[in-house]
Amino acid sequence: MQASTLGRLSPKPQRSDYDVVIIGGAVSGSSTAYFLAMNPDFNGTVLVVEKDSTYKFCATTLSTSAIRQQYSNPINVKISQFGVEFIRNFHDNVQVDGEAPEIGFHENGYLFCATEAGLDIIRENVEIQQANGADTVLLTPGEIQERFPFINVEDLAGGSWGQTGEGWFDSYGLLQGFRKRARSLGVEYVDNEVVDVVREGNRISQVTLKSGEKIACGRVVNAAGNFGPGIARMAGLEIPVEPRRRSIFIFSCRTPITQKMPNVIDPSGVFCRPEGSMFLSGGVPDPDIAIDPNDFDVAYNEYEEQIWPNMAHRIPQFEAIKMENCWAGHYDYNTLDHNAIVGPHDEVENFLFANGFSGHGLQQSPAVGRGLSELLTYGEFRTLDLSPLGFGRVRRNEPFLEKAVI
Repeated sequence: MQASTLGRLSPKPQRSDYDVVIIGGAVSGSSTAYFLAMNPDFNGTVLVVEKDSTYKFCATTLSTSAIRQQYSNPINVKISQFGVEFIRNFHDNVQVDGEAPEIGFHENGYLFCATEAGLDIIRENVEIQQANGADTVLLTPGEIQERFPFINVEDLAGGSWGQTGEGWFDSYGLLQGFRKRARSLGVEYVDNEVVDVVREGNRISQVTLKSGEKIACGRVVNAAGNFGPGIARMAGLEIPVEPRRRSIFIFSCRTPITQKMPNVIDPSGVFCRPEGSMFLSGGVPDPDIAIDPNDFDVAYNEYEEQIWPNMAHRIPQFEAIKMENCWAGHYDYNTLDHNAIVGPHDEVENFLFANGFSGHGLQQSPAVGRGLSELLTYGEFRTLDLSPLGFGRVRRNEPFLEKAVI
């Protein structure tokens, strides 16, 4: 692809037809654009349509910005392994004229804590992870306390810890790295919105923008996050994805934790990790129900009823904490199996999904973007076979099983 400047985004496309139109310019859409632009075998034109180029309310920037390899399915382990490799070499991967955003990868690992009821699942998961090259270890309660003496292990039967290849980073930096490099290589971004997807038989022929332009397209990638189901419905398609709220809380602690602290996953589902000199925590709402995708109200009751009690029990120093900040973001939640839908529709083959990540979109974006770019270039996956994540399982109502969902 030919190079272009990185000037201010225009709402008006430069052309009336593109080989690939990507709807949604956050991390999944921008990763796909990046890998297309980086592939010397792809010679097409690419348009990315993003309705909010500030990314103020997108799931990417409101996420907890973490990555782990502790999954129960080998494909998810390998997806994250590529993500870690990409993040470790981030500057070289995305630099433009020698410059790249800083993403500050804190490789402290995840610690999944388990009571007796959950230990067998943890043990099985660790065996799968180790068999697929993950640096995960199974710890006894004593070993947990030896490594992390601030953790209360009285009711634990064990846990699993990712010694390397897991942690957290700057999500906005990852997004901007993808986006800037893609634009420098000729991908066109517009600050606009797709308001119609025109389907003629079993193909998408064009999309209509809010500003009125009708854009002919060879293929369409739906990377619209929580607005993805609406985009699919424009084409007469349905996916089992809905917005779910996740409230995140930042708190300070009267007694600091001086040791290295992982992302602690409590058996209750509440998690907590360092955030500078403070701590970031969240959990799964009860009930966990669909909400309006424009609803960003924080569920403050979760802090008093769920976050603080469980964290104070797991880490006694958190008896005395003070909430300092909070926000709400969304999962594009796949109600079938909590895993992404990746690849083409089985009938409308030029309509590709990147939807339903259920909180894993940021960490899975490098591998998914690479995979989609391979489909768009070669018509097949060439590096990692992501076909088990395809739409076919939705059609068959066969969940893609993953036990390690948080």
